[in-house]
Amino acid sequence: MILRKDNFILGLVLGVFAPAVGLLIFKMYKFSVFSFKETLQYLTVEPGYRTLSVALSLSLLLNALLFTIYINSGRDHTAKGIFVTTLIYGLLVLSIKTFF
Repeated sequence: MILRKDNFILGLVLGVFAPAVGLLIFKMYKFSVFSFKETLQYLTVEPGYRTLSVALSLSLLLNALLFTIYINSGRDHTAKGIFVTTLIYGLLVLSIKTFF
């Protein structure tokens, strides 16, 4: 199975994919009555981007879960890829919270 490989690129892909799934879960839980377009419109138009930064921060929890699973199973290269994408994603969230 591909998820059993110890590969840096796989970690990068998982690190990008997991927050996207987290955002989808956040949308389904918080904005279930709205369409995807309406939700995206609200998240980008809201002053201060408070809900967007909360959604992005919560979606990072899936990366933390994946990182823990891969570190505990000894697949360090994949965990490094997840960690790198988490850092980049975290800097994005921090810049949104700080500058906008």
